[in-house]
Amino acid sequence: MRLIAYSRSGRHGIAVKRGDIWRDLGAFDPLEAVSGSAAFRALVNAADDAPQLDRRSVVALPPVPRPGKIICVGLNYADHTAESPYEQPGYPTLFPRFATSLIADRAPLVRPRNSIELDFEGELAVVIGSAVRGVPAERALECVAGYSIFNDGSIRDYQFKTPQWTVGKNFDGTGAFGPELVTPDELPEGAKGLAIQTRLNGETVQQANTSDMIYSVAELIATIGEAITLEPGDVIATGTPAGIGWARNPKLFMKPGDVVEVEIEGIGILHNTVEDEASAA
Repeated sequence: MRLIAYSRSGRHGIAVKRGDIWRDLGAFDPLEAVSGSAAFRALVNAADDAPQLDRRSVVALPPVPRPGKIICVGLNYADHTAESPYEQPGYPTLFPRFATSLIADRAPLVRPRNSIELDFEGELAVVIGSAVRGVPAERALECVAGYSIFNDGSIRDYQFKTPQWTVGKNFDGTGAFGPELVTPDELPEGAKGLAIQTRLNGETVQQANTSDMIYSVAELIATIGEAITLEPGDVIATGTPAGIGWARNPKLFMKPGDVVEVEIEGIGILHNTVEDEASAA
């Protein structure tokens, strides 16, 4: 099953894909959809009779517009660690993103007023569907509602101001997320074996496979759950492969007018155009 979230006249709604047609399930909380509530299941069961959605008539939203937690994973591809100033850690490198940084597919990716070092990071996103803590890796995938695409837009000079990366990873308008949520039954177990590619102005700048991740989706859920309760709607951004602009010579940072796309096999394409942040009032 494939879902999109949208806004119409200030109200959130969802649509489900049936064949090549998006069926409008109407005003509905996307968070309730990912948790698989009885009301949502009833809507899905009747989706064939729902009206067709004209996507031009609505504003796209991230699959979960305001997740309670966004947990990002750093250094989860060995080739990316090799191009970074770090040694490969023996434990997942975790850091938070906040919902105020999120944008949807086709929304502008914002280069802030106080930096020109806006970098791309294409990633697989995992959306949690049920509360979980202390689950072993063997059962961790049971809590997954679906998968999507993330571009962990990073302000590199701010990221490296301190040993932890939170500020550089949380500028407003830098975390692209979407466009669709794809349920696990449509993908390989744990979303393994999927080609992932980032393109900047049509040129491939990152290319890898989700099987290259050092820590799998199941391992990440189990590790995070040693300490933190994951709840419906929480998002895990699973890390980026090599090819980031900061590691290139000369460095390749995104600028206004650039088009960045992240494509993951079986999930889709996340498309954003870079804009400068508006001048302060």
